[in-house]
Amino acid sequence: MDNRILTSLGLCAKAGKLIFGVPMIVEAMQKGKKIYLVIESGDTSDNTHKRITDKCSFYGVEKIQIDVDGGVLASAVGKTSSLAALAITDEGFYKMISKYFD
Repeated sequence: MDNRILTSLGLCAKAGKLIFGVPMIVEAMQKGKKIYLVIESGDTSDNTHKRITDKCSFYGVEKIQIDVDGGVLASAVGKTSSLAALAITDEGFYKMISKYFD
């Protein structure tokens, strides 16, 4: 399951339909940008997990946590440093990725 999600996230990144990192995701939510899904890496700290979960709950955004570390998540989307989370901003990519965890 996770390999298909990671491959799909790579396509999504190439299309420019991702927001990378918790601060940028939170800022986008606060500004009202439409976010369809937040994907959290499996190795986030308790504080980061709580922050992401609370913000997603408050703004009504779906969130999943996948069982890969931040380095693997970053590598899948072409980034070099670890990523705690990323957000999908396109409905088509959201539908494509969501079928892997339903």
